[in-house]
Amino acid sequence: MSDLRRMSEVQLSHELFDVRFHGRAGQGVVTASRLLGEAAILEGKWIHAFPNFGPERMGAPVSSFTRISPTKFSIKTQVYHPDLIVIIDPSLVPDPVYYVGLKPDGIVILNTTSVPDHILELLQGKKLWTVDGDTISRKYLGRTIANTVMLGALIRVTGIVSLEYLTEVMLKKFPGDVGMKNKQAIEAAFEEVKQL
Repeated sequence: MSDLRRMSEVQLSHELFDVRFHGRAGQGVVTASRLLGEAAILEGKWIHAFPNFGPERMGAPVSSFTRISPTKFSIKTQVYHPDLIVIIDPSLVPDPVYYVGLKPDGIVILNTTSVPDHILELLQGKKLWTVDGDTISRKYLGRTIANTVMLGALIRVTGIVSLEYLTEVMLKKFPGDVGMKNKQAIEAAFEEVKQL
């Protein structure tokens, strides 16, 4: 495996960095948001991580938000204009509604092996990255749940928190064999995410 400490692929230009995660209930969307926030806290950053639920049933669309800043902030709203959108469920990738509000210089990371033409056109001029999170999660975790996998891709693309802090937080939440498998999945996504 190549050096996991290398610089992130995208240089962040905002002091306050807003991330919006999209997936379905049961896929760990809220967990991903909180793990990212907890890793940022270890780096001494200020965060706000919170979910947005619609109908509370398995498989329903779910959004979660993480706001990260090196300085204290008082904004407590949902993230309407994210710097980064992460789509955890591939079935959501074709729906334009999940990209609404992305900042002009925004970043999108998708769990997919192919991006529909209408989404490529919609995201023209944006920084677009993909990773096959489902395949990675099946390989390392034995099931299709790509929330931690997508965090590995996010860290590689943005460098918003270090891989070491993310791993530390994740191993605390999922100790033992489960944690080690998630660590491997995160590192695989870190290596395999690619820009379109």
